[in-house]
Amino acid sequence: MPALPDTAGALAFEEVRIPGGGADTVLLHGYAMGPADLSPFARSLGLPGRYLFPQGPLQLGDARHAWWPRIQERRRALHPGPRDLALEHPADLPRARQRLADFLRAVRGPQPARSLILGGFSQGAMLALDYALQAPPAAGEDLTALVLLSGSRIALADWSAQLPRLRDLPIFVSHGRRDGDLAFAAGEALVALLTAAAARVTWCPFDGSHEIPLGVWRQLKRFLQALP
Repeated sequence: MPALPDTAGALAFEEVRIPGGGADTVLLHGYAMGPADLSPFARSLGLPGRYLFPQGPLQLGDARHAWWPRIQERRRALHPGPRDLALEHPADLPRARQRLADFLRAVRGPQPARSLILGGFSQGAMLALDYALQAPPAAGEDLTALVLLSGSRIALADWSAQLPRLRDLPIFVSHGRRDGDLAFAAGEALVALLTAAAARVTWCPFDGSHEIPLGVWRQLKRFLQALP
């Protein structure tokens, strides 16, 4: 797995290229996962473009990584079951956002030739949306679409003032009705938030848990094919 040698503290990443033009599609893995959990799906989508899968900076062992630590176990014990993280403010979120911004700048250059599709699964979905809302405006000017798989709102108080940035942005959202980690209601609340911000939301609920089933990938392919 390569890293960018000229960038201090650069993120390792996997890359898949499918000839024929297309966008840069950057997908961020979830907590206790890695690029290899998502990279095989690039070829299954079969759409031209460059697919990038950066590795979260927090190492958990056994090739498992994250973008920031999870909430304290004591809090999880007090509030067991599926959660909505809208009121959570991860202390490492600004650092994770900056690491992602540095990565995108390094791999795409100062004047990107391709448009950008940014997304992720679970914690990665939350970081992708946070970047779209909180990154300096110039950094997101070439953002074509967001892909939010089994995510939740976080840092809602910080996000609210930036929601107009999502107007008319195509956003694909999926969530399992039996998700035992992030509540299905959290996915519904995320869709409501994005819809109120006048984003162009494609909502893909499914009968499953905290996962990305084949049916979601098929609908995601149709969503990507329909992008201008």
